[in-house]
Amino acid sequence: MDEKPLAEDRPQLQVNKATERYLDIRRVTVVGGIVDFILGVVKILIGKLAYSQALVADGVHSLSDLATDVMVVWAAKHASRGPDEQHPYGHQRIETVATIVLGLALASVAIGIGYEALEGIWQHKALSAPGVLALIAAALSVLAKEWIYHYTIRVADRLQSDMLRSNAWHSRTDAISSVLVIIGVAGTMMGWIYFDAIAAVAVALMILYVAGQMVRKGIRELIDTGVDPERLAAMKNVIIETEGVVDAHDVRTRLMGSDIYLDGHVLVQPKLSVSEGHRIGEAVKQRLQREFNGIADITIHIDSEDDASYQLSDKLPLRGELKQRILDQLDGMPEARDMTRVTLHYLNGQVHAEVWLALSTLESIEQAEQAAAKIKHALRGQKDFKHIDVVFN
Repeated sequence: MDEKPLAEDRPQLQVNKATERYLDIRRVTVVGGIVDFILGVVKILIGKLAYSQALVADGVHSLSDLATDVMVVWAAKHASRGPDEQHPYGHQRIETVATIVLGLALASVAIGIGYEALEGIWQHKALSAPGVLALIAAALSVLAKEWIYHYTIRVADRLQSDMLRSNAWHSRTDAISSVLVIIGVAGTMMGWIYFDAIAAVAVALMILYVAGQMVRKGIRELIDTGVDPERLAAMKNVIIETEGVVDAHDVRTRLMGSDIYLDGHVLVQPKLSVSEGHRIGEAVKQRLQREFNGIADITIHIDSEDDASYQLSDKLPLRGELKQRILDQLDGMPEARDMTRVTLHYLNGQVHAEVWLALSTLESIEQAEQAAAKIKHALRGQKDFKHIDVVFN
């Protein structure tokens, strides 16, 4: 029978899991980076030799993927460090900033490639026709990049890593751009002299689109954009369906890298004990963690009344003042000398109080009923109190 890890061992297990995750991401990304480097250099060299602007642009795209690979490894390493005293929510925002910087760099590369190609068309520069070698290089690039995509996406799905999944799709865009190169080179070889330059512009636009998506995603994370509405609604349904939950409101999420941070208000029956309300909150957390991947942290606020629109009890005195009022009012009453505790429920803008007496000091049920009646009569009309019960234990 397997033994469960002790509580003091769990932080170390979490560190080990984060380290293993980083090593898996690094391994698959390094493999992709090696392929990106080889493809980038080969395509640029053959593009120059074969006079293909589109193939040169595609080679630059492959090298840009190499920059993405470096960023992914660097960001994954920092993310594996987890929270610390100065960064209680972790280091995932480093990945976000790096994504934005890389996106802006990619955009500048795309603009340069597109401008050079368009300049050749506008100025009617004499363009040499690319050869068969350019077609072969582009075809090999399609096969290599599609293999990288499938290899990376398998690991991304296993690790539930959105960052790695995005990098996989970045590789697939390189494969698509290589298809455009094949079309451009083939068209130029058939006599359409500007077809290769047009394909280079198409590749530049594709790079620009990828860069824009990266910057957009990064900015959305920096301004604490949450998950999509459909997923948020599913999370709220899971909360409401948890045993003991009456309703939920103000359920919010924010994204940090591939992690989701969630907080929300959960309405429970008004007179539950604090510990039972806490247990329901823990059950909510457990269900959310089981049914949704990527949730790094959950904060649940337990409500005894619906405070979604306004604070019903925020003007009421705290326990110390209310209990002292009860003690002052009952001072000197023989029936109240064995009072054991006072329980307060703040509901609907008023206080429901329970005065607990020791039943062992009373001789009969009739005596208990008389004592309860006298105490309730003495406390009748107290400001802020909606209802006062006497309970025996």
